Amino acid sequence: MRAVVAAVLIAALGAVTGPASAAAPAPARTVEEVIARNVAARGGLDAWRKVDTMVWLGHIERANAKDTKRVPFVMQLKRPNQTRFELKQQFEQFTRIFDGQRGWKIRPSADGRPDSKPFSKEEVEFAKAEFVVDGPLIDYQAKGVKAALDGLDKLEDKTAYRLSLTLPSGAERKVWIDVATNLELRYDRPATNPLVAGKPVSMYYRDYALADGLNVPRSIEVSGAADKSITQAADRLVIDRVIVNAKFEPGTFLPPPAPIHRGSNKIRIGDGGVAVPSQ
Repeated sequence: MRAVVAAVLIAALGAVTGPASAAAPAPARTVEEVIARNVAARGGLDAWRKVDTMVWLGHIERANAKDTKRVPFVMQLKRPNQTRFELKQQFEQFTRIFDGQRGWKIRPSADGRPDSKPFSKEEVEFAKAEFVVDGPLIDYQAKGVKAALDGLDKLEDKTAYRLSLTLPSGAERKVWIDVATNLELRYDRPATNPLVAGKPVSMYYRDYALADGLNVPRSIEVSGAADKSITQAADRLVIDRVIVNAKFEPGTFLPPPAPIHRGSNKIRIGDGGVAVPSQ
């Protein structure tokens, strides 16, 4: 997923910490203990196991945009790794779809037809390796993820556990977990752009808030410069609403068929989507 991008802090991290007068727990000593605390802080293993799909409704804030317009998006996620990401703006429309094996990037062409390009090899390998609904730490052993505790780091004035992960594909990831809240602060992965293959991309998770009992970050910043201050410009994905176990329409994770032409008339056939309940 990619992915993408983040938002303004709303101080939800305080909701998962204890009262100010309570003694802080001792730091975890093993990777198993770190992950167990993280799972509990995110809502618990049983709650996450009940989630099959998730929808994020929000907007993107561009780091280098000349204006301050918010670009709305819809992200649809289905276990284990199906995704559909759509930008919804009059002059900026873009869709990324991954069906579990293949991926497509779709933009409208000048004549209105969908211009579809397949994922690159690097994008396919990345999409296949990810766990899109709950990430690599929930049920990590059952997923075949190997984890090691590297030690403690300082990250944006916070003390964080640094974990090294090896996914079943052999891909490696780094995760930083806040010692105080036990929630993820940062996730490093290689770039999927073949021109900068292997270059690390850092995703910073912020503004956690509950959605059906699950603690979900509502702001994700994406920076191409790992191990540097996040004060530099970064794209932000702001999640305004989370829908758990949404019902998806048939064809959600398939590319829309191209229009067919009959004389000068265009006829569009088919589409994917999600049935989003009203608030």
